[in-house]
Amino acid sequence: MKLTTRRYFYKRWYFEVLLLLALAVSVRTEAQSDEPEQNINIEEVVTISSRVEVPLERIGAAVSVISAEDIQLRGYHSVTDILRTQPGIGASNNGGLGKPTALRIRGEEGYRTLVMIDGVELSDPSRPQVGPAFEHLLTTNDIERIEILRGAQGFIYGADAGGVINILTKTGAGPLGGGINVGFGDFDTTKIDGTLSGGTERVNFFISASDFSSDGYNARTSDTELMDKDGYENKTLHTKLGWNPTNQLTLQLVARNTETENEFDGCGFPTIHACSESNKQSAFKLSSTYESDKFKHYLALSTTEVDRSDWHAGVSSFAMEGLIRRFEYTGTFKPNQHSTLIYGLDTDKAQVINNSNQVLERNEKGAYFEYQQDIGDSFFITAGGRRDDNDDFGKHTSVRISSAYLKNLSDGGRLKYRISYGTGFRAPSLYEISYNSGPYAFPPATNAPLTEESSDGIDFGVEYTGISGLFLGITYFDQNIEDELFFDLSGYSGYLQSAGKNRSSGIELVAEYPVTSQWVLFGNTTFNKTEDQNGLQRIRRPKQLANLGLQFSSFNDKVSLLLNYRSSAHAIDELYGIGRITLDDYWVMDVSTSIRLSQTMEVYGRLENLTDEDYEEITGFRVPGLNINGGIRIRF
Repeated sequence: MKLTTRRYFYKRWYFEVLLLLALAVSVRTEAQSDEPEQNINIEEVVTISSRVEVPLERIGAAVSVISAEDIQLRGYHSVTDILRTQPGIGASNNGGLGKPTALRIRGEEGYRTLVMIDGVELSDPSRPQVGPAFEHLLTTNDIERIEILRGAQGFIYGADAGGVINILTKTGAGPLGGGINVGFGDFDTTKIDGTLSGGTERVNFFISASDFSSDGYNARTSDTELMDKDGYENKTLHTKLGWNPTNQLTLQLVARNTETENEFDGCGFPTIHACSESNKQSAFKLSSTYESDKFKHYLALSTTEVDRSDWHAGVSSFAMEGLIRRFEYTGTFKPNQHSTLIYGLDTDKAQVINNSNQVLERNEKGAYFEYQQDIGDSFFITAGGRRDDNDDFGKHTSVRISSAYLKNLSDGGRLKYRISYGTGFRAPSLYEISYNSGPYAFPPATNAPLTEESSDGIDFGVEYTGISGLFLGITYFDQNIEDELFFDLSGYSGYLQSAGKNRSSGIELVAEYPVTSQWVLFGNTTFNKTEDQNGLQRIRRPKQLANLGLQFSSFNDKVSLLLNYRSSAHAIDELYGIGRITLDDYWVMDVSTSIRLSQTMEVYGRLENLTDEDYEEITGFRVPGLNINGGIRIRF
């Protein structure tokens, strides 16, 4: 079954825009200088921990950063595949690109993780648990960096135990420029994306467009009738505009639109394998920032809209719409160079129009503060709290405390000790409540009303950074979910609530060592012991996850090569009517390379699953075997 062609002209428009960019390249590339770029080492600063810029070395929470260079070199199509190379992060996928994907930080479900792009929440209120659609987040040339906050430390956002992921796109600067990327691969995969940017001291802009399509493969083992390919299309347009009317005031507009079409197997009653879905998500944010000597004020208004529908054998079977409107204010007061007070408030309005055209709405208001204190140049502490008021579930308080201590060593290296503790909560979604009060629910799901989940987590770690570039890190974490909501897979009665705690605890190990100026060895592994309310291992949570890699750069960084082994061990799954089963352990090797032909042009290639490993992340769903991808990038 081929993907529908009803968006043919829309797709053609994308190709025409990108073709114009390519023509512009041919005019501009000859004028570019061949002088090597200068690398300037500066202190790494992140915003994910406290919504304001804080040096990474001073943060007591567990934070990871993925650079644009790393994203490009790895070459994965999916943001999920990039994220799963980081410590503590696992994922499971229902059969390829565009298929439902669960990304778990330290074993917690993806819907407990807040995902943002340039500060715009990508949560989908029409989904059963209001989670982000990880399967529709693809890597494009507009990503500048990805910041990851692991654990129940996102109180300042109102987030739950999983953590926070903030994807930051590039900002236009300097003369008009841009780039184009054309890629091809197995499964008739094509990817074309282009960027255009520029800026002055007062005005800047960055625009990117992406068109991705793949015929895919037969994703489900139970599809023995059609045995057709399950394809996927994704078209994304992202715009970021900035204006600085004065030296103190900054205005910014962010707009993002993603349209997808996906084919899958196993829908309807009786089950058929001619299934498809379409999804459209539009996100918009208008913000202003005013900064003086001691104060900084940030105001933002954002909207996220989702429209999705399912089709069974070409007949519409399901449709949902979702909307989130958000207003937020963050203030910063810095009385001196060692003290900072962060404070703010936000309001959220969520709306869902379900398959019966029933309109469901909910409002939530929140206020928060955090105090940061630097004691000298080596000891940093934070303490903060948040108060949320939910229309349906009342008021809740979340807290976080953290500290970091830096110690210089005689060998020129440095140790960092850090510790953090945080709490959070998640109210039952509009979908969960609606389902249990609808015609398809029955006892025991209808016997008692659903209540909110609560969470808490602690982690502490030690990191060593040597003057040679050696980095070693170890983190212990322990987090709990109380009164977890889950769907009744044994009786299909609806959504139930556990009477006890679900727990994840373990150790994350991280290492990076520059063997020579050209070779870098790196790796991470996570040991995670998970327990549900009955003391059993939680499904699809491997006891061990690991990444081991080797990176090579030579000829003034004109040639780069990266090998990455990814493993999963000791995971279980659960099937209706069968019960718990053990998933096989696996090792997957990916190899990627890039060759810079000039300052403006490079070619790249990637071998995924080089050893053609046969494994399952979810029972009954296939994964791709060995597949080859490659392409060319041009900057102008």
